[in-house]
Amino acid sequence: MNLIISKTIFALYMIIENIKIFFELSKFRLSLLVSLSSVFGFLISSKSVDINDVFILLIAGYFVSSSSVINNQIFERDSDKLMERTKKRPIPTDRVSIKKSIIISLTSMIIGLFLISFYLNIYAALLSLISLLLYSFVYTPMKKIGPIAVFIGAIPGALPPLIGWVASTGQITLEALIIFSIQFIWQFPHFWAIAWMYDDDYKKAGFKLLPNNGEKNIKTAVNIMIYTLFLIPLGLLPTIFGITGIISGAVAVLLAIIFLAQTFKLINDYSRDSALKVMFSSFIYLPIVQISYVLDKI
Repeated sequence: MNLIISKTIFALYMIIENIKIFFELSKFRLSLLVSLSSVFGFLISSKSVDINDVFILLIAGYFVSSSSVINNQIFERDSDKLMERTKKRPIPTDRVSIKKSIIISLTSMIIGLFLISFYLNIYAALLSLISLLLYSFVYTPMKKIGPIAVFIGAIPGALPPLIGWVASTGQITLEALIIFSIQFIWQFPHFWAIAWMYDDDYKKAGFKLLPNNGEKNIKTAVNIMIYTLFLIPLGLLPTIFGITGIISGAVAVLLAIIFLAQTFKLINDYSRDSALKVMFSSFIYLPIVQISYVLDKI
């Protein structure tokens, strides 16, 4: 009897450990935010919302995003060992094998794409697959080639709200492209602020993400400022095209101005602290703007 209890406890322990590793390997917070971004696209395009569809999209989006980030870690396992911020991940520390990581990635991809295609529509599933392929097999290797990787990475990074829109409506409209464009442009100051902050780490791994030959100088800071500036008119487009109301447009403009103000500090002193403020501003901007669009639509 004691042996049975011991085996049961051990089995439960292993299950819990595997779940913990999966959440760590799939970068839980990142994959959840990506999935929530697709839910945003779904909600803002829907006249009536089926909560079951929202739940399916949330879960499916998480699985597809998980597959993408796991693929990224598989390909960058040697680079991750060189960087302080990544060397304790499951793959570099050998807490999970490459073979097991591949199996988890494939399983996640299959589950996510099946749920989207079966319960929502095939077009959203196709866009999800395109996003996964671009992120895993184009953006990831391009990070060691040059800053063009940021442009490439911004495409799959901006596809989730478009996927959500298509999951709801079955079509890509001008309004859907507006929602896509906001998240697309947002990623440039977001990515570059992160690359500025972790420049030393990235150089160890051979990543080349900053523009202007990877220099943390006035030209790079101005680039970050210009892309942030674009968010002011872009944030008003959903209001102009009748997707949402005037309140969310005002919120989007106000947050873009606050975001922009942080870039001026970076231009002034080129410091890591200023880059950190730009990064945090980017984290605050996108979810609040998306939430305001959804609430204003309701």
